[in-house]
Amino acid sequence: MSTTRTTARTHWVAIRAMLLFTLVLGVAYTTVVTVIGQVALPAQANGSLERSGDEVVGSALIGQSFADASGEPLPEWFQPRPSAAGDGYDGGASSGSNQGPENADLIAAIEERKAQVAAFDGVDEADVPADALTASASGLDPHISPEYALQQVARVAGERGLPESEVRELVESRIQARDLGYLGEPTVNVLQLNLALSELG
Repeated sequence: MSTTRTTARTHWVAIRAMLLFTLVLGVAYTTVVTVIGQVALPAQANGSLERSGDEVVGSALIGQSFADASGEPLPEWFQPRPSAAGDGYDGGASSGSNQGPENADLIAAIEERKAQVAAFDGVDEADVPADALTASASGLDPHISPEYALQQVARVAGERGLPESEVRELVESRIQARDLGYLGEPTVNVLQLNLALSELG
């Protein structure tokens, strides 16, 4: 009899503890964090969405392709780095290629990309930056190096009939410094750059 009573009491304590922690950690904590996020950092809390007018065109945190329906890069836009996520910048298939630096397929892909990028931008193959040839580990990186962005200036300016100096100035104004002044490398967010570019004409 006492064993049954002890077991029932133990179960009732466990149930009350579960309900309490569900309420505190599952409801109250989540609500507090959500409210703080919406009040203090609403843009970040809602996905760092980028808009063109009233239309959402993407997120500053996720790269995207600037290509036509057949996958060919559009010369009037700055191009992102390659992506190994699904068919390219697929958030549901985030990953790198997982190929090592001596993998024959990776080496061949890099050489092919180098020739394509050099021809597309009208530069020497030796001058093509590494981030124009390799995908990021996530396949979703929205950034390119300032070197790669500046390499594309002449092509974009020519396609849009804009002064090259004006497009170069736009790129330079969009270079993001190292985090905290010393972490990582300077970068350029391609989506944000292209949105600013569209305002030039």
